[in-house]
Amino acid sequence: MSASVNEATTTARDEPLLSVQDLRTHFSINAGLLKAVDGVTFDLQAGQTLGIVGESGSGKTVLSRSIMRLNLGNNVETSGKALFGGKDLLRLPMGQMTDIWGQEIAMVFQDPMTSLNPVVKIGRQVSEHVRKHLAVSKREARGLAVELLKSVRIPEAEVAIDSFPHELSGGMRQRVSIAIALACGPKLLFADEPTTALDVTVQHQILNLLGLQQSERDMAMVLVTHDLGVVAGRTDEIIVMYAGKIVEQSRTRQIFQNTSHPYTEALLRSIPKTDQPSHTRLAAIAGRPPNLITMPSGCSFSPRCPYAQERCFEEEPPLTVTKEGHATACWYQVGTEANRAAWDKNLAAGRPATLAVAEGQVIDEVPLDIGAGGA
Repeated sequence: MSASVNEATTTARDEPLLSVQDLRTHFSINAGLLKAVDGVTFDLQAGQTLGIVGESGSGKTVLSRSIMRLNLGNNVETSGKALFGGKDLLRLPMGQMTDIWGQEIAMVFQDPMTSLNPVVKIGRQVSEHVRKHLAVSKREARGLAVELLKSVRIPEAEVAIDSFPHELSGGMRQRVSIAIALACGPKLLFADEPTTALDVTVQHQILNLLGLQQSERDMAMVLVTHDLGVVAGRTDEIIVMYAGKIVEQSRTRQIFQNTSHPYTEALLRSIPKTDQPSHTRLAAIAGRPPNLITMPSGCSFSPRCPYAQERCFEEEPPLTVTKEGHATACWYQVGTEANRAAWDKNLAAGRPATLAVAEGQVIDEVPLDIGAGGA
């Protein structure tokens, strides 16, 4: 009997908190069918942090909003599965889903000025959230709201609670948004570009605050960003998205030390290095993201890829997984002999995407320090 109990406990512990399977979100618009998310699969364990990285239009925000059922409208079609605590979120009645919002799954949005009600004091916005889910009195909710504001490092929380959003700085408003998201102790937090509208110093403070709150609450987190530098040292695993699909996925350290997809390599190349001379020109990615309505045949990154060969324009590479669990969708993975041969061939032929990298790249041979995260 003891053995059976141990087996059951182990199985429960190994079960992911969130399991997304073949998730697709398509929008029907006048120009055609826009495939914003197209066949995404991943698991997230309790207490872990997943980074979702990609340019604007890669599908990362639509993915997180699809899981939370926030893509509302008659022109949206979402399929696949998003299993959370044994429930498929995509199949739940909206009444049950609204009970999950805030209480079990929460989101911190990009711009706190638009996610907060500008004509309602922040104390009421926090306390209403608490009262809805925790069934406490108005006085108790206000006390909890003050404690929440203190927990996210808002100075003079007893005074700030009676302020309107416009009376606070951008960083303070984002702290309020975080307090609202954490109010009911969710098991999973989506942070969608939480530092986009903030200056660099405040960005660092907000990211550290999210990490601290996650650690204290033993909460899982999905950190959505366009900047690989943001997820370095802050995530356990990274998904790199391009044109609605996963192109690379692995442990954080593996992504930085053994980059295998050309798009991930291009994102890394565009990160400013602290040891570069002042005014060093940043490396840009040639071309533009594809039109998600009229996608090119083959690999979606091929028109911009410095290594692309004829096969890349004809056949879409599958997402293949190594024995170390590193998944990549590329015919000519970075670091392979085939990749080096493709580079030499394109360079000799004067392929524009290859020349753009060869003439403008700044290669840093020292790996980016990612700290203790993602070991």
